[in-house]
Amino acid sequence: MPNPRSLYVHVPFCVRRCSYCDFAVQAVRDPPVDAWLDAVGGEIALLAAERGWSEPLILDTLYVGGGTPSLLGVGAMAALAERLQPHARWDPAAVEWTCEANPESFTPDLARDWRAAGVNRISLGVQTFHEPSLRWMGRLHGPDGPARAMDAAREAGFESVSVDLIFALPHRLGRDWATDLDRALALAPEHVSLYGLTAEPGTPLGRWVEEGREHLADDDRYADEYLLAHERLRAAGFHHYEVSNFALPGHASRHNSVYWTGAPYAALGPGAHAFYPPLRRWNMRSWDAYIEAVAADRLPVEGEESVGPEEVALERVWLRLRTEGGYPLGESTAIQCETAAEWVRFGWARTDDDRLRLTAEGWLLLDRLALEWSSGIAAAS
Repeated sequence: MPNPRSLYVHVPFCVRRCSYCDFAVQAVRDPPVDAWLDAVGGEIALLAAERGWSEPLILDTLYVGGGTPSLLGVGAMAALAERLQPHARWDPAAVEWTCEANPESFTPDLARDWRAAGVNRISLGVQTFHEPSLRWMGRLHGPDGPARAMDAAREAGFESVSVDLIFALPHRLGRDWATDLDRALALAPEHVSLYGLTAEPGTPLGRWVEEGREHLADDDRYADEYLLAHERLRAAGFHHYEVSNFALPGHASRHNSVYWTGAPYAALGPGAHAFYPPLRRWNMRSWDAYIEAVAADRLPVEGEESVGPEEVALERVWLRLRTEGGYPLGESTAIQCETAAEWVRFGWARTDDDRLRLTAEGWLLLDRLALEWSSGIAAAS
């Protein structure tokens, strides 16, 4: 298996945790930037030794996510590059280097600093423009924060900016999804990622729903909002290239596409997940446990699993169906061809170029359809 050409680096710091967040984050107002840089640098050295990377990895994509990478301030991304480069290198003119940012901490000074360090793509955590919903989520920016952040990005020379939006918020909040889509398009981003709200166990939202204090959108409204986004963004020239992602031509996320192809990728930081086929591995979520392990010259691994042939087959189906590339009909069984014809009749899929591709309506049923398609493989074997 070739060495990974993509690297994810996790920043575990946020000023406060959002109500729906299930990521590995720690609430701090003054993040320990130097300690984070030292730990990430130490982890990649340990990882290179363990994996036998005698030469530095050559990266095509680098993604710094969180948490809130923009909370690290000026100088952090250049320092991160210095820590990584003994073990991972990249051509600044060819790599896709994405950093996530929250509007309230993405200032003009930080935008210029990131651009000078080599960052060339921003993922902006907008989520909504509706002030009551922002307060309910625990977001710190106001409705006008995304426009100021976008101005900072453009003035610094960023030509690829993605905007994150959350749909299917509780009805009682009064958020108008169509208005949010209009305001997002008014920012003129090159990429939009959509996330349907879910109540994860252990989050404040999960507790509110379990206690009956909050109610999520029903299936019909979830579907209606997803399909409205599909319609509006397509009409604005965006290509719906993956179940949750839309891009203008030439701006699909190269890093995330690695995840959807089953290719290897490395990862650093608390809670980060890596894939070295067939090994899937994830790090300790606790910041304190993570830095303690690295300081003791131990990889901060919390768990790992070997992906077996049956899991590989199911994941291959799921990954293919979740993207515009779809599933090659030439690899399909007779039972699957019957299934494909049925999906087309229902409006869940289309067939062209000898491939089965899910429609937006089909993507709403992705998990169910992937299992149904996989059962057609099992039945024929």
